[in-house]
Amino acid sequence: MSSKMWGGRFQKPPHRLTEEFNASLSFDRRLYRQDIKGSMAHAAMLAKQGLITEEEKELIIKALQEIMSALDRGELQFDPGVEDIHTQVELWLIERIGTTGKKLHTGRSRNDQVALDVRMYLKEEIGEIRELLLDLEETLVSLAEEHLYTIMPGYTHLQKGQPVTLAHHLMAYFEMFWRDLGRLEDCKKRLDFMPLGSGALAGSGLDLDREYVREQLGFAELTRNSLDAVSDRDFALEFLSFASITMMHLSRFCEELVLWSTDEFKFVEMDDAFATGSSLMPQKKNPDVAELIRGKTGRVYGDLMCLFTVMKGLPLAYNKDMQEDKEPLFDGIDTLKKCLAVFTPMLRTAKFNRQRMAEATRGGFTNATDMADYLVVKGIPFRVAHEIAGRAVLYCIEKNKTLESMGLEELKQFSPEIEDDVYDRISLNGCVASRKVKGGTAPEAVRDAILEANKLLSEFGRVRVSGGSLSGDEEGEDWEQDGEEPLKPKEPEAGFSDESWRYEIDEWVEGFFHSLVSMLNAFTAEQPPEEVLATLEIVPFGQLVREQLSDREEELIEYAVEKVNQLHQAELERLKAYLGGE
Repeated sequence: MSSKMWGGRFQKPPHRLTEEFNASLSFDRRLYRQDIKGSMAHAAMLAKQGLITEEEKELIIKALQEIMSALDRGELQFDPGVEDIHTQVELWLIERIGTTGKKLHTGRSRNDQVALDVRMYLKEEIGEIRELLLDLEETLVSLAEEHLYTIMPGYTHLQKGQPVTLAHHLMAYFEMFWRDLGRLEDCKKRLDFMPLGSGALAGSGLDLDREYVREQLGFAELTRNSLDAVSDRDFALEFLSFASITMMHLSRFCEELVLWSTDEFKFVEMDDAFATGSSLMPQKKNPDVAELIRGKTGRVYGDLMCLFTVMKGLPLAYNKDMQEDKEPLFDGIDTLKKCLAVFTPMLRTAKFNRQRMAEATRGGFTNATDMADYLVVKGIPFRVAHEIAGRAVLYCIEKNKTLESMGLEELKQFSPEIEDDVYDRISLNGCVASRKVKGGTAPEAVRDAILEANKLLSEFGRVRVSGGSLSGDEEGEDWEQDGEEPLKPKEPEAGFSDESWRYEIDEWVEGFFHSLVSMLNAFTAEQPPEEVLATLEIVPFGQLVREQLSDREEELIEYAVEKVNQLHQAELERLKAYLGGE
């Protein structure tokens, strides 16, 4: 039996090189589930319209289900001599049920068939990518909650500009990836049109019920023009554009992590699980994962440019050039998914050096703008205040001083308006705390941004604070957590001494601790930092962990309690340092 769908018009078979050159099965085979699902819906419609019998429909659908199950189990081997996935599925069908299988392609062209398959495939992939992005967004918000009072330099031109918090910096990336999520959702809207029934280019002369197929396959709408339906790849271009922008955001973040992990910055250390070493230099710990994500960004850009170039000169309708749409689309999908999948745990396990970030912020006169703002509040025009602050910076450079280390009389030589209260304003904490404007870096402004982010995430079913609250007396008795109970660690396979099990407990305790801190932040959203500290001090985290793990081994419980108490103490010290100023 010929493996060609189109051999009747030809007097001799294609050259071997033509067959090899023309074939796409090596890469479009990944569409087999979508191809089979589309064929089952098409067969059901043909029976509904009286174009095949009910018995033929049942025979076709049963055989297609068997083929899909066999492929899922790896029991069928693709024939390298077959042209594409559509032909391969049809050949398998005919092998099983004979002539009845030849009726499946009634009212259908491979042009509208492949347009359907790719749309169905991309719809499914968009769902998976959406979840990966939401995982990343949740991680960013969790880290921002943890670092609400961690001060670091804010940069322009990679030169120190003004003090910000790490939470504010992390939430900047939340905004970037949230826009990416919006682009992904928009892409799905324009993708969600069902093209089957458009035929090769002109529609079908048979009485097909396209609306029935649309409902069966779960598409939002029907395509409105058959020429456009079979020649449109805008949805793939739009997806790759989204993927390119998302990869650009990942790349920017990775560039910062690479810089921050250097000995010169020392802002962050990547977990050993997401770093590699050198075959020559024993001391090296390289941020290879971050570097590779940065490198793969160019690859996704290339996928987008590849498809743009394929489509740029094509007349209507379908042209064989469009077979070249799949490899860049598949590669863009695969690359983005891999990068998102590895980036989120890499970020979640990274250790940020709060002390080093604060030290770096003290240099570079990052408080100069705040000195100018202080003078503005005293009634001095901004341009004059800017000049005064600039002269003060120059003086400090010449004298090897900082603005905050100068005595009041020294400061007054630049402006008689300067009083003792200037020191509160130009301290690092004062600089950060003053920027309370919506979208600013002050902890209370960032806390508002975090609460807003939680609301946005809840629209996608990611409820980070599910109405829970913490309450108790001054001694820390009778505290309880409302809402869903956190998952307990599963039983260790190799005993508690196994390091992988210890790592799992560490991860659970950190997640449990930060979920409680998240609820505490929501509970105290309107309170000043001093009251937040007072509340935080009496939360019995150790007791709560012990209650959660009450049915576990005592050694495990003690380890978990010690771990959560360390996290609690670190959080208290961080908040006290912020309130105390330096």
